[in-house]
Amino acid sequence: MNPFTGATQSWSLVAFSIAVTVTLLLCVLTGPDSDDLAEFYTGYRSLSPLRNGLAIAGDYISAATVLTVGGVIALCGYDGVVLALSTLLSLLVLMFLLAEPLRNTGTFTMGDVLARRMPGRGVRIAACGVTIAALVPMMLVQLASTGQLLAFILGFSDSSMKTGCIVGVGTLMITYAAIGGMRGTALIQLLKMVVLLGSGIAVAVLVLARFHWSPGELFDTAARRSGAPHAFLHGGLQFAGGPHPRLDMITTQCAIVMGGACLPHVTMRMFTAGSARQVRRSMSWAVSSVALFVMVACVIGIGATALIGRSHIAAADPRGHTAYLLGSRAALGPVVSRAETLVFTTVTTAIFLTLLASVAGMTLACANSLAHDVFAGRRKPLSPRRETALARGSALVVGAPVIALAVLVQHRSLQPLATLSFCVGASAIAPALVYSLFWRRFTRAGLLGALLGGTLCVLVLMPGTRLVSGSPTAAFPTADVDWFPFTTTAPVSIPVGFACGWLGSLLSGRRAADRERRVYEGVESLILAGPRRGASSASAAEAERP
Repeated sequence: MNPFTGATQSWSLVAFSIAVTVTLLLCVLTGPDSDDLAEFYTGYRSLSPLRNGLAIAGDYISAATVLTVGGVIALCGYDGVVLALSTLLSLLVLMFLLAEPLRNTGTFTMGDVLARRMPGRGVRIAACGVTIAALVPMMLVQLASTGQLLAFILGFSDSSMKTGCIVGVGTLMITYAAIGGMRGTALIQLLKMVVLLGSGIAVAVLVLARFHWSPGELFDTAARRSGAPHAFLHGGLQFAGGPHPRLDMITTQCAIVMGGACLPHVTMRMFTAGSARQVRRSMSWAVSSVALFVMVACVIGIGATALIGRSHIAAADPRGHTAYLLGSRAALGPVVSRAETLVFTTVTTAIFLTLLASVAGMTLACANSLAHDVFAGRRKPLSPRRETALARGSALVVGAPVIALAVLVQHRSLQPLATLSFCVGASAIAPALVYSLFWRRFTRAGLLGALLGGTLCVLVLMPGTRLVSGSPTAAFPTADVDWFPFTTTAPVSIPVGFACGWLGSLLSGRRAADRERRVYEGVESLILAGPRRGASSASAAEAERP
């Protein structure tokens, strides 16, 4: 039974319409000129640290993050809190290890960073392929969730309506990426974060007020209503059905921490900072925003279990994806005033904005890489007008197949796709970036080995995990081909990705290693300290672009 009243559904529909209108207007007003590459790809690096930090946090907190983290917290308690903290730790890894080197060496895409050490079209094509492999599954998760989420909020069950929602949101994501460019999508992310955090804080305050402002009482009540009081507070529920629950939990956190820090739609925001100081300040705002969201999500998720019980949450969705909304509604009590209706409408609007902003940012990252690394990477350079047009057209090239695939997978469990994205990030992109930025003897063969070896390992192992088959909540619950005994591919694919990069460099021979060492020594000061005073990283990168 849908717990939302007709008034709530009507106000939510009105709020969704207003959100679409406002975000489209923002993209049109801030969209770049047709012949200005720097404006389309980086927004002229004109965003302040606060706005850029909120945009980074917005790209990082996708709809899958909100719904999945909220669900795991509500259903699994301690395990969900650890998952939420892992997402925050991932952003800290990006802040302290990769943010400044990425900003110093990159221009527009991840391919620019990798081509700094190993110029060539093959490296750029491989970088583009891995970018698409990492982000398309996550885009499918966002879009396929759209129909189910809006059906749950608005109270319809017709499959054609769900499909229409997917197509509509998918069309919007292409429009945002093509018209708004980096600055337009950044403003959408900023608006999303303000609404998401504002509504979340209001609901968290209401939840705590229901339990006399006592976190201890909140957790104790949730544990009693979870059906497993000890495991809910001490861990073990999320991976209880697997043969190696402890190792499964650790490797899953590794995939989230390493993969989340390296996903291309997040790292591309590093290129929008005008200086090293700005990127540090931007990351400080991003970490603060994500930390605040983690606290809010924990209170709402635990509050959902305490107020309505774990069984009711699982009945609404076995994976708990509606727990954030159910907890927000339960915090208002049985009788809802107009002010409380407005609060809940703001929550649903925040989730809707999160869907729009997430898929728009990922579409932009894929389109930028396809246009800049593949089409514009030919020997004959393209004019700025031509490359900008290609980038806008690439948004359609990427988005149209994603919409079609999202319609096909909307009735399946989407968790394997989200896990696939994080595993590709941790197993292929993380080794390639770490080795390229910090290892002097890293070679072209090692780079291609890390990118391709890590990605192929993930693609081979993922069909054998318990997320795809072998459990009632798997993507194919009636099948039983779960030959790989872990939830993610991380126990094998992360070591394989780093090993492929190391082995490829080792097999390249001493001559190639010495040559790469000399190349690295020439750019080491740029990677670690940034461009010389008076020179921008963008101009330096373009000067050395192959």
